Order: sequence, then C-alpha cells, then structure tokens
Amino acid sequence: MNKNLWLLTLAQGLFLTNNVTFIAINGLVGLSLAPFGWMATLPVMGYVVGGALSTGLVAHSQKLWGRQRSFQIGLIVAFVSALMGVAAILMQSFYLLVLTTVVAGYYSANGQLYRFAAAELAPSTGKEKAVSWVMAGGLIGAIVGPNLATVTKSWLGQPFAGAYLSLSVMAIISFAIISRIEFPPLPEVVGENQQGRELSIIMRQPIFVVAALGASLGYGVMSLLMSATPLAMQACSLSFEDTAFVLQWHVIGMFAPGFFTGHLIQRFGALAIMGAGVVINLVCIVIALNGLDVTHFVWALFLLGVGWNFLFTASTTLSLKAYTPIEKDRAQGAINFCVFTTMGFTAFASGAFVTTQGWHWLNWGSFVPVLITGAGLIWLKLQKTPT
Repeated sequence: MNKNLWLLTLAQGLFLTNNVTFIAINGLVGLSLAPFGWMATLPVMGYVVGGALSTGLVAHSQKLWGRQRSFQIGLIVAFVSALMGVAAILMQSFYLLVLTTVVAGYYSANGQLYRFAAAELAPSTGKEKAVSWVMAGGLIGAIVGPNLATVTKSWLGQPFAGAYLSLSVMAIISFAIISRIEFPPLPEVVGENQQGRELSIIMRQPIFVVAALGASLGYGVMSLLMSATPLAMQACSLSFEDTAFVLQWHVIGMFAPGFFTGHLIQRFGALAIMGAGVVINLVCIVIALNGLDVTHFVWALFLLGVGWNFLFTASTTLSLKAYTPIEKDRAQGAINFCVFTTMGFTAFASGAFVTTQGWHWLNWGSFVPVLITGAGLIWLKLQKTPT
C-alpha cells in the first residue's frame, strides 16, 4: 500500500456508500411511486442499465484522457444525478427517478474501474493484494451507507429525499480525493500494432470467458438477491432499520474479506478462490430457503457478500492475464459491460419475481447461475490454460 492506493481505497469506499444507499432506498422509493408493484425495482435496474450503456463512453474517456480525468467526470455526473433524485422525490415522479438512476449509472461504470486502477498503482508482485485491499475500502460503504439512509430518510419533508441530497456531498468529497491521486501516465504506443489485438480475439480466450463469466454471474446473483431483500423484508413486516442492518452486514461480507482475499489468490490461485465463492453462494441460498426472520436474512446476505467478494476479486485478477496494457481499456470495458448487462436483467427480475412469486422461488432460481459459474470453472481447468 502507498499514498495513492490509500486514497483510491477511500474513493472506493465512497463509491460503495453511493451504491449501498441506492440499494437501500431505490426499491422502496420505486415501490411508493411506481404505477404497478412489479415496477418497483426499475430504478435499481436503471442504475445498472445506465452503467451498461456507459461502459463504451467510459472506456473511450479513459483512453483519451486517462484515469484521473475520466474518474472526475464520473463524479460530476454523480453530483448532478443525486440532485435529480431529490427533484424526483419532491415532484413524486417515478419516471424522473428512473432517469436519475440511468444517469447515475455513468458514475457506476467509472467506479467499477477503480479495482483495475489499483493494479496499476502497485508493483507487479503486489497486484492481487492491491486489488483486494482497494476493494476492502467498500467497508466504508457498509458502515456509512445504511446509516446515511437511516439518518437522512426524513430530511426535506419527503421520505429519502435527504438521502439523495447527502450523496451529492459524497460526490464532492470523492472528487477532491481523486484529484490527489497520481495515476500512471497513459501507456505509450510503440511498434506497428498500435491498437493491440481485436476485442473479439481477446474475448475468445478461455481465460477471458471464465473471468467475465465469474464477474458477471457473481454480480448477477448478488444483485438478484440483494435488490429483492428490502422488498422481501417489508413483505415480512420487518422494519427499515432491520433492512439497513441486514444490508450493512451484507456489505461487510462483500468487502471485509478484501483484507486477505489477495493473499489467498496468491497462495491457492484465482480458480480455487472462485470455486470457494461458488460454494459459499450455494450455502447462502440454502440458508435463505430455511427461514424468514432477521437472523436468516443476516446470515444469507452476509454469505452472499463473501461469495461475491471471492468470485469478483479472483475474476478481476484472472482477467489481468488476458490482455496487454494497450488493450486494457477495451478489455475492461467489455468485462464491465457483461457485468452491467447481467445486473440489469437480475435487478429487474428480482423485483418482478419477488412481488409475484415470492422470496422462496427467487432463491430457487438463483441456483441456476451459481451452478453455471461452477461449470465454467471446471471447463477452464480442463483447458489446462495457465491461470
């Protein structure tokens, strides 16, 4: 760890504060404003769809202006979208709320690249640990996000309008932090192959396929269950304070392992840690299927977070072997597009499923992507590709 990595860790924490606050309130605000109940998680889906639509723009801006300027543009968008959220609630406009989250998705597409930037701020022998430690900064979001939503939910006279306003302040603070980080200069273009390989060639590599599969389906399962949790807990007559508590432990599960995941990856390899993530996700689903009290929600969501951390961190480090520095913007953009596309589908499906079929069947459906991820790991192992 060095000064730049510590600052990036703090920026990651504020990024996750934004995400956790969005998760805690978007479904509930959507439910209160939506014309139909099944549309409740459209604002959650809007955030993900906005991220998916922005991956190409973000990749282009990273290539054109570098990490710092691109991240700063993302934070300006975060500030504007937070104020749009305030306006949407004060005007009681569901469609403005959805537009708000779509615009905010640009910030999400930027923030998803913090983990890749971490690898560039560390020596070559410490990339796994750098990625893992920066992702551990999400613990800030675990502590601040749920409490921020709880404390500010009654500000401005409308439920949760103050929470969106507080996120505009988070964006300003994060902008100042990013401005202090010294990112490496853009890679010099030398030789005849100035663009690197075609993206289609990069994406056909087995190692890239499994890295993208692990990241996207790992995030997809997490999004599927996490987005539905506030609605499921409300249906069980549990309080918002209980929901905030459950989400807090979920995010702790997501990022606390970051203090040692990098070491585990260095010792056992990325595939082994991804396999552990698959097993933990299976345990999470089994717990969720066995009860509807706060304890079951806490343990299921905590393990869901740990499983996501193992899958996502190991997938990120695995993907670093699939492309060269000159190819990184396109390759990372492609991975994030897969992640956002999967998250967009699962965020919408979670709301539609939990309001029509219930929490029980939603969890049974989650077995499918988890098992597909496990099959992908076995396939890559049989390819005998160095990982």
